[in-house]
Amino acid sequence: MRIRRDRLKAKLDTLYERYNRKSYIDPDPLLFLYDYPDLKDRELAGFVAACLAYGRVELIMKTVGGVLETLGPEPSETIMTATGPDLYQMFDGFVYRFAKASHLVGLIAGMRGIVERYGSLFACFNKGYQVSSNVFEGLSCLHREILKAGDVGHLVADPQKNSACKRSHLYLRWMVRQDDVDPGGWTGVSSADLVYPIDTHMYRIGRMLGFTRRKSADRQFAMEITRGFRRITPQDPVRYDFALTRFGIRRQFDADDLKRYIKDTHNDI
Repeated sequence: MRIRRDRLKAKLDTLYERYNRKSYIDPDPLLFLYDYPDLKDRELAGFVAACLAYGRVELIMKTVGGVLETLGPEPSETIMTATGPDLYQMFDGFVYRFAKASHLVGLIAGMRGIVERYGSLFACFNKGYQVSSNVFEGLSCLHREILKAGDVGHLVADPQKNSACKRSHLYLRWMVRQDDVDPGGWTGVSSADLVYPIDTHMYRIGRMLGFTRRKSADRQFAMEITRGFRRITPQDPVRYDFALTRFGIRRQFDADDLKRYIKDTHNDI
């Protein structure tokens, strides 16, 4: 679908103003981050939430909610003080799709190791990112350090492979951007460098807008989608991610309505 850039921006800005609101967050694992005003808790809870953000949204919310409830109101305290046996006892019987208790314990232990060595997840990410302002390098640093604690299964994607790293980029959006929806907290990382988290909804939207012809939702797909949006909002390419993906996540919003709205000059949504 071809559409003039100025007209598309006007349409997207309308969607942003209308739907980029806290009242539209639920159901979305981003919702849990608002329980943690302290950044040291938010970055750890957010990473857990993002790593588990795959599958049906109802199951994601149930699983993430259960894990974070177990970690308590100050997850940084729990993560930094619980021993390996403590964690296995806390998450005994945990299973979520491909993830087992050992994978979740490995993830938590990996985060603890990063905080011990770097002081925070952000400091670890920033070590890679600041070299060339490349978020993939920052994510690679996180990935390498996480794995030092053990096997995490599929909970953390390897940025050095061809993966779109959807959950990792979703986490960065939450932690870097700051508006009515994304709580932010990671200063020093530019929103201009963020990459679109590619889920099934953004896959369809990106192809509908003509930003890519690729059929595989891989790393190159994510980069082409991001370049398309960057031509519209260079300093904040993922600005429209939340508003656009409501059409598919929330039952009252129909993806076909979104397509008609963007395509038809006279159509409202």
